[in-house]
Amino acid sequence: MNRADEDEYRQFVSARLEPLRITAYLLCRDWHTADDLVSITIGKLYRHWRRVRRVEHVDAYVRGMLTNAWLDERRRPWRRERSTDELPDRAEPNVPEVVLADRELLLDLLAQLPPRRRAVVVLRFYCDLSVEETARALGISEGTVKSQAARGLESLRALVPMDAGREGA
Repeated sequence: MNRADEDEYRQFVSARLEPLRITAYLLCRDWHTADDLVSITIGKLYRHWRRVRRVEHVDAYVRGMLTNAWLDERRRPWRRERSTDELPDRAEPNVPEVVLADRELLLDLLAQLPPRRRAVVVLRFYCDLSVEETARALGISEGTVKSQAARGLESLRALVPMDAGREGA
């Protein structure tokens, strides 16, 4: 955006900031959310100012942008949450200590693998990506993914302590 466009944008926003804020408040009935909506709107307006300033009724267009921002916010799932005076009961996680120990052991073993081999093992077996997706993500051939995965699993098996699998048996 050139200097003249930016000055024109600043003048427009400065003149209409408070009316936009009031409009946003009337839509959502919360001053904090209204401020957020105005911020979203003027950010989008800045990105598209060259196109928007050519519109016949800029004020109406910007109010439409504000309304759409409000509607988008209302559609977000986290907006459906409601605060209450009472806290919900806290559920204790039902995770056995052995599982946590196994997780720590796995993280320690993964840390011992070379970086590329670790990346292949994590993407293939933790993120459940296919060979093709893993190759694309890492920018390597499918054959390299297959060989690195095989070598990584072989290395992990060799690194596992002999008594690690016998605790639960």
